[in-house]
Amino acid sequence: MANQSLLPAGDFRTSYAADTTIFPTVTSRNAAILGIVLVAIAPWLISDYWVAILIQIGMFGIAALGLNILVGFTGQISIGHAAFFLFGAFTSAYLSSKLSVPAFFAIPLSGAVTALVGLVFGLPAARLKGLYLAIATLAAQYILLDFFSRAEWFTGGSVPAMAEPFSIFGYVVNGDRQYFYVVLAYVIASFILVTNLMRTRDGRALVAVRDHYLSAEIMGINLTKYRTLSFGLAAFFAGVGGALYAHYQLVVSNEGFGIDRSILFLAMVIIGGTGSIMGTLMGTAFVVILPESMQWLSAVLKGSSIDQALQLNNNLTFLREIAVGLIIILFLIFEPDGLAHRWRQIKAYWKLYPFSH
Repeated sequence: MANQSLLPAGDFRTSYAADTTIFPTVTSRNAAILGIVLVAIAPWLISDYWVAILIQIGMFGIAALGLNILVGFTGQISIGHAAFFLFGAFTSAYLSSKLSVPAFFAIPLSGAVTALVGLVFGLPAARLKGLYLAIATLAAQYILLDFFSRAEWFTGGSVPAMAEPFSIFGYVVNGDRQYFYVVLAYVIASFILVTNLMRTRDGRALVAVRDHYLSAEIMGINLTKYRTLSFGLAAFFAGVGGALYAHYQLVVSNEGFGIDRSILFLAMVIIGGTGSIMGTLMGTAFVVILPESMQWLSAVLKGSSIDQALQLNNNLTFLREIAVGLIIILFLIFEPDGLAHRWRQIKAYWKLYPFSH
């Protein structure tokens, strides 16, 4: 009987390291490795169209990860994230085409430069909250967009900026399938970096600022420092994602990166789950694939009575925007914790099956 009382039961952890481990079980670690392997071989099993979709998910997922640090982990708000994404794209294009910096080095350098810009805008925003902070980040969006339109030496003005193809030690990456592995490497590195950041003292301080800033300040946490730091980190990952975008498209312009793109980045975080690293990628995939599913739906319903009533093919762009807005509202009402929470519930159900309730 004495030996039986010493048997571990339930959630049994004996150290802080065990409590903060990335993979709580061997099965979860093996599942993550298997998932990476399957994604790595996917480009050779799917069409070029879906390879391009996966590349988009990777690039936007890195940027959304930075926004989740700001929104999900620190409790701040930003509706100007697309401007930092675009700044990273222009910076990498400038470094590679004007200064002849190889893209392999230009991408992290662009992230660092964008982080500095994010810190500049983060300083005044660190003393604001709520509606005032949202307006401040919106101002940052318009300030940067105005800068892009005027700084022809940096952006090319009315002529799109040119970016060099991705190269590493003289080897030039050609085609979507090769570039997919470049994006995949940056995605894995970024998500590992943020996962480990959240396990450090600084990561826990960011979460404390989100949970209750007054209690965090009483504990000795410098609110201004960590709020500003969160803006810098968010801008860094936005810059890296933008730089990958620049070397994928090879041309960069202001088109398509207004306030609507910033709202889409925010939607990725909300749908995936604020404060969830895995949920960020899930939300990004959802938002990227949603417009494509709308196009598939319009093709299926073409010529039907529904198509004639709603004119799906003529109003496809507007219907995409309506669908994204409607999805955000539905998630806020019925699943405020996002897809990550739903995924955890599914895992818990099958883990306890048939005794789950």
